[in-house]
Amino acid sequence: MPEESHWLSLLEVSDRIAAGLVSPLELTRALLARIERIDPVLRSYATVTPEQALAGATRAEREIRRGERHGPLHGVPIAVKDLCARRGVPTAAGMAILRDRRPEVDSTVVARLEKAGAVLLGQLQLTEGASVVHHPTIEPPRNPWNIERSPGGSSSGSGVATAAGLCFGSLGSDTAGSIRIPSFWCGVAGLKPTWGRVSRFGVFPLAETLDCIGPMARRVGDLAALLRVLAGPDPADPTASRRRVPDYLAVLADGIPGVRIGVDEAYVMHDTMPQLGKAVLASGAVFGKLGATMRSVRLPDMRPATGAAITILSAECAHAHETWFPARASEYGPHLRELIDEGRMLTACDYAAAQAVRETFRGQLAAIFEEIDLLLCPPMFVPASPTSTMAAMPGRLSMFAEAMRFTAPWNLSGNPTLTLPCGYTTDDLPLALQLVARPFEEELVLRAGHAYESATEWHRRHPRDPE
Repeated sequence: MPEESHWLSLLEVSDRIAAGLVSPLELTRALLARIERIDPVLRSYATVTPEQALAGATRAEREIRRGERHGPLHGVPIAVKDLCARRGVPTAAGMAILRDRRPEVDSTVVARLEKAGAVLLGQLQLTEGASVVHHPTIEPPRNPWNIERSPGGSSSGSGVATAAGLCFGSLGSDTAGSIRIPSFWCGVAGLKPTWGRVSRFGVFPLAETLDCIGPMARRVGDLAALLRVLAGPDPADPTASRRRVPDYLAVLADGIPGVRIGVDEAYVMHDTMPQLGKAVLASGAVFGKLGATMRSVRLPDMRPATGAAITILSAECAHAHETWFPARASEYGPHLRELIDEGRMLTACDYAAAQAVRETFRGQLAAIFEEIDLLLCPPMFVPASPTSTMAAMPGRLSMFAEAMRFTAPWNLSGNPTLTLPCGYTTDDLPLALQLVARPFEEELVLRAGHAYESATEWHRRHPRDPE
């Protein structure tokens, strides 16, 4: 494999595989060797599956040589968050209590990736039960831009492995920001799809009416290729939408002439790191030059929506853990234990009130999106925080609701959002923007992201290998 091919995008390496310039087997061996060399420092993988990966690469190579190419993922090494069940493979969801769990069936997303010919390198580490903090027995993944900084959660390993060239794309999950924050802090692109766009069958839940499964990669086009395979109805998950799945790749080059992008400057800048807020607002000028119409909008007070999302998350998390909690509460880490305790203390009236806020917020957004097509904002109020800060986070999410104001509301409403790099701090930490679209308009948000990416250079930077 050519030197530094691990920094190619998924689509770039896919094209080289299709042209016979790169061998899936050789590529997979090189990625496994890179993981073995670098990941003891970065800790992004919970489980590496070399035998399965090499078998998958061998199969893909034979099929492609016979002219049986299945699509852009065929023969490309990727990895999945360790809450997506893989038959016979340890899938612990970041929980000590599930360390010996080996599912008997694949999750739908894993099955679809394998059907598309993707080579699965392993399971990526995450915070305990997809909450905010890792279980005390697990050494958290380390941000490849600065190993003293957090990679974000809960899809911590997905962000690290994707950013560090340890896979060509990954799967994350997002309940209150768990794709977008690691994408931001690790300097990659991440898509939280519309709730229901991707099946959740076989994925360990945090909060069922908020959870979304989505792709993370180093380019927007790679996200489009992954989403095309992941999305669609699933008999095993009645909540998966039966809407038609577009060819997301086919529309990427259409550009954004006439697209109306809204910005609430007060929302963007309030208590946001100034350099980040200014970078997000500056990206509006880029979109304008690409043909979009920038519009000033005023969002509703986001505090009720954030609070409602936290209430729903806490209650549904408590429900998800009823099998083990409180009977085995001592085996949980303190953060997740506190989160479940908070959920168990909520009343039915608390949950009903949060659902009422949810519907009100959806109505408010529908009115705003009559005047705009996309909304521009940051994915978080600061770049990557020190690891020690994240480790000390409380389980009671209500205590830091303000920090979730750019992420949790879009889980509450179900809108799709895209996060991608838009700059770097003076000490080389990634900055990022977030684009929010109407439900099931992933085509548009990917188109806009691709246009921005094509006009800028931020996505071309990558972290140095750890020493």
